[in-house]
Amino acid sequence: MEPIQNTPDLSAYLAADEAIDHEHPLVRETAARLAEGVADSYAYARSAYEFVRDGIPHAQDAGDPRVTWRASDVLRLRTGICYAKAHALAALLRAEDIPTALCYQRLTHDDGGHVVHGLVAVRFDGAWHRQDPRGNKPGVDAQFSLAGERLAFVPDPKSNEVDYPVLYAEPHLAVLAALKAAPDRPRLWKTLPAAL
Repeated sequence: MEPIQNTPDLSAYLAADEAIDHEHPLVRETAARLAEGVADSYAYARSAYEFVRDGIPHAQDAGDPRVTWRASDVLRLRTGICYAKAHALAALLRAEDIPTALCYQRLTHDDGGHVVHGLVAVRFDGAWHRQDPRGNKPGVDAQFSLAGERLAFVPDPKSNEVDYPVLYAEPHLAVLAALKAAPDRPRLWKTLPAAL
């Protein structure tokens, strides 16, 4: 899949906003800690990715009822679903001047319908590379890769699943609205967007 930039201005993919609050002290401290001793921006990106993928449990997998959406809260509370973890990774990467976009897939939900899944794309060597920090579990083995996608999920067109090709500089409004409105994860699970 060749991603489509929502805006040709790369500075949009370095900006801070209410969800990707990379100017927050906790985000800056975490980024500085992850950057210690790494050789270059590639190594930092891998380190940040693995930190979010492995160090912040996916709320559904962990049975955590809390809903997070702001990157600094994801880092502070160490929990989040795919969207929140994508916001945290985007903030950590943007904190170190690595252009990072948000992107989405439509996948089959537990109830048989569809649900939008969130991930990121990083810009290296003039190209975008999608990464999925969702968190591994049996049947899911996402890895950081610039040499071919190693995502958590591969959409099945026969099940009406899709990769949305647009790269967003900010979280999609439907995603952010669902996260902000949900008092807990069980209720969030009933209001997740089914499509964009």
